[in-house]
Amino acid sequence: MTDEQLLRYSRHILLDELGVEGQQRLLASHALVIGAGGLGSPVALYLGTAGVGTITLVDHDTVDLTNLQRQIA
Repeated sequence: MTDEQLLRYSRHILLDELGVEGQQRLLASHALVIGAGGLGSPVALYLGTAGVGTITLVDHDTVDLTNLQRQIA
């Protein structure tokens, strides 16, 4: 892990359940989120802030005025 990553995830690393090894595993992981609406958008946001290395979003909906309020990611 780089110095920047150590600083960014320092609070996560302090957790006994996670530690440096767990954070490195998160950085190397890949998550797939199906649907980027009311649930998928915040899930993607939280996965990213937790340090998941790669996030793939799949949603076949079209961005429209009727669904903008659900799309935060």
